[in-house]
Amino acid sequence: MTSSSTAPNPFPVPVAERLERGRQAAPQVFERMREAILSLALTPGTVLSRNALAAQYGVSSTPVRDALMRLEEEGLVEVFPQHATVVSAIDLTLARQAHFLRRSLELELVRDLSHAPDPRLIARLKACLAEQQALMEAQDVEAFAAADQVFHRHLYEAGQMQALWTLVRSRSGHIDRLRRLHLPTPGKAQNILQHHTWIVEAIAAGDSDRAQQHLRDHLSGTLAHVDEIRSRYPGYVRG
Repeated sequence: MTSSSTAPNPFPVPVAERLERGRQAAPQVFERMREAILSLALTPGTVLSRNALAAQYGVSSTPVRDALMRLEEEGLVEVFPQHATVVSAIDLTLARQAHFLRRSLELELVRDLSHAPDPRLIARLKACLAEQQALMEAQDVEAFAAADQVFHRHLYEAGQMQALWTLVRSRSGHIDRLRRLHLPTPGKAQNILQHHTWIVEAIAAGDSDRAQQHLRDHLSGTLAHVDEIRSRYPGYVRG
């Protein structure tokens, strides 16, 4: 069930997997639901039923409740007591804040990584580029989006900043959904791959200024098209 103000959902709804019971159930439910929200399989305005979700995932209501609480903390769902829980609209203020956080951190990361290029990192990043190229040619948007995240995660891992990647991920739900709406736009995937390629080349060459400029251009692409995205998906974006 979705709000009547939203556009039809063009994104595939995945079949839920039966999850493990016990203390691991809540984190698994959280990850499955979070991915469904970020991929737009669960669109803004979708009403979420605890009982239906528990039956879908084959768990009790407690893991579902705990997962919804975590999703509320990230701003991905809104809970109206005694009424309903719904997938939140994409909040542009939160999206811009997440963009600022990620840009600030990654500009410093690529600068540091460029000062002492690690051949092992360059090899990993080039493998990511090859995978993204294949996924782009296969027009596998979901897998391409996941590979995009892996590319950036490698930067944090190489800089020994894994905890910051976890922080960025927890704050990026709104900007990630905005990017997911923008990704199917003709030429967008090619643009992402090109910027990734330039970033890798600059890091490998030890050119921190060029690496930072390509990263800045790369991360700013979606926010520059907010009006276009809003017009294509009315009801999905607020602010």
